[in-house]
Amino acid sequence: MKILIVEDNMILCGMIEKWLQKAGYEVLTAIDEPGARSILKKNEINLVLGDVRLPEGDGISLLEWMIRSKMEVPFIVMTDYACITDAVRAIKLGAKDYLQKPVHQELLIELVHSMLKQPVIVRKERSFVERTSEAARKAASLARRVASSELSVLILGPSGSGKEVIAQMIHRYSDRRDKPFVAVNCGSIPNDLQASEFFGAVKGAFTGAVADRKGYFETANGGTLFLDEVGNMPYSMQILLLRVLQEKEFNPVGSDKVKHIDVRIVSATNEDMEKAVQEGRFREDLYYRLAELEIVQPPLKDCKDDILPLAEFFRKEHSSRIRVKNEGFTEEAKSCMLGYDWPGNVRELNAKIKRAVIVADNALLNVCDLGLENVDCNDNPDIRIIQEKERIRNLLGKNHGNVSKTAAELGCSRTALYKKMKKLNLK
Repeated sequence: MKILIVEDNMILCGMIEKWLQKAGYEVLTAIDEPGARSILKKNEINLVLGDVRLPEGDGISLLEWMIRSKMEVPFIVMTDYACITDAVRAIKLGAKDYLQKPVHQELLIELVHSMLKQPVIVRKERSFVERTSEAARKAASLARRVASSELSVLILGPSGSGKEVIAQMIHRYSDRRDKPFVAVNCGSIPNDLQASEFFGAVKGAFTGAVADRKGYFETANGGTLFLDEVGNMPYSMQILLLRVLQEKEFNPVGSDKVKHIDVRIVSATNEDMEKAVQEGRFREDLYYRLAELEIVQPPLKDCKDDILPLAEFFRKEHSSRIRVKNEGFTEEAKSCMLGYDWPGNVRELNAKIKRAVIVADNALLNVCDLGLENVDCNDNPDIRIIQEKERIRNLLGKNHGNVSKTAAELGCSRTALYKKMKKLNLK
């Protein structure tokens, strides 16, 4: 994959170039807009990292030129804090994301991997938001309980529902928490590279193997290997994977040296695995090896109680990251978020909140900021109940669980509030 860096600071450009090359990308560089245009015309570029301010031209006009030229290449804006308004303008024009200088290696590589749907990321521990819906709490509770065991876990659920969060939770509460958590997207690895990606390869094993390289198993040794979209794994790789899980050893491609591993496997899929087994697309013996315990992560539309807390969590996270101030959401925005079905699940909610934080002009994020102008926000009883629960929950949090103080602020008695909480299943 080719990445174009457009940056006039040669030290920064060289540093980013080394990081990306180390991550396995081919990198081209330009110091100004004319140079970038020339490279884009002559090469098939997969991603552009562009500075806003350049000695000749700028990142915004480069993005506008790419749009006019119908170049469907993802564009990430790099900007100083002082130029954040330019980043906002770029996002509105169509830039996919932004990076604030100084650029951090881990954040850069993770963003690039995500943008290009690359198969592997070594994750560091992240913050979690405690979800309150019954279905999500059940999944999280099961994840915590199984964490201390060595059972292989298969997480089922639709795309974007937060299956990786459950996998990270299992790792976080396990005895392996201080070791690597390696996430692999099984559906994005070319068939002919599967073995070398998982098991590594020695120098000269095949064309392009210019040095020894570790595979996913060795990278994750001692920790957790998360196999996302495992249902898309080719049948030939399923055979190799089953053998490694049984023997706990493997040979790098091109080597006769046996390497022993100690890795916990957590997998995830949005496929009907039993159907895949029946149709012969997935090995039955591997399925049972991976699914010693199954956890179901529900779609967001079935977890309406989680929408507003998740939205607030993402708002604070993104606002802190780009250092902008906002105070929350308009009531109309809250109603629309609750009324929307979220086909992209938690991933879509996060993306819409991120965009809203970047483009918002007011203290309260509104429907237009979220891109939910066409959602039916008409009042309905279910939405009113969820909003009432959210209001009580927020007041209880603000008052550190003091029911009497919360009741006083709501204008009701302590007994009435307890009855209301019981009715709303608030604990």
